[in-house]
Amino acid sequence: MLAIADPADLDNGPRTNRSGTERMCAVTRQVRPIDELIRFVVAPSGEVIADLKRKLPGRGLWVSASHKAVAEAVRRNQFGKGFKRDVRVAPTLPTDTENLLVRGAIEALAMAAKAGQVVAGFGKVEGALQAHQAVALIHAADGASDGIRKLDAILRQNAGKGSESPEFPVIGVLTSEQLDLALGRSNVIHAALLAGAAGKTFLSRSQILVRYRMADDDRTAGRSAKGIQE
Repeated sequence: MLAIADPADLDNGPRTNRSGTERMCAVTRQVRPIDELIRFVVAPSGEVIADLKRKLPGRGLWVSASHKAVAEAVRRNQFGKGFKRDVRVAPTLPTDTENLLVRGAIEALAMAAKAGQVVAGFGKVEGALQAHQAVALIHAADGASDGIRKLDAILRQNAGKGSESPEFPVIGVLTSEQLDLALGRSNVIHAALLAGAAGKTFLSRSQILVRYRMADDDRTAGRSAKGIQE
C-alpha cells in the first residue's frame, strides 16, 4: 500500500526509503505517486532545475511529470511561491526538462547496449522477436512506416506464443540520430531490448518521457504507462 503523502509542497531533502511514495503536485494540488512527478530544486546559483534522480540536496518542489504542468508552474510563478524566495526560472524550463529526460533515456539505452541487452537492425530484431528473446521493441520516432509496420506485424503474430503480450512495450521516443548516439552506430531505425536490469532502467526512463510529452490527463497517463509508444 502507498504511504500517506506529505501535504506540503516542499520535501525536506533528497528522497530516502522513508520519504514516502506519494507527493502533492504544486500545480494541480493532486496527490500522485512520485513516479508520476518531477522534483525541482534550487541550484546554488539560484536557478530552478529538475532533479530527475531525486538525489540533489536541498528542499524540493514536486510537479506532475507533464510538459503542460511544468509550463503552467513557470507561468504562475509557482516555484517562487513554493520555495518562498527569489529564484531564477528559465522560460525554457519545460523544454530543458524534456531534454534532460531524453538524455537520460539515451544514457540508459547505451548502458543496456554495453550490457549486451540490445540488438539493432531489422534482421536481428526480427530474429529476437521470433525467438521470444525481446522484452521490448524500439523504433526510431522518425523511422519509415514500412519497416515499423512489418515488425509490428511480427509482434502481433507472436502475441500469446511466448513472452509477448498485448501490452508488450513498443517504444518510439527517440529519433534515429539519438538511437545512433546511444548504440554507437549509424542509421539505427529498429532495435530490440533483451531481458536485464539495464533494460528495465531504459523502460522506466522511456515511460516517464512519454508521460511528460503526453500525460496531461489521467486517461493519457494510464495509456502511456502501459504502451510506452508515442
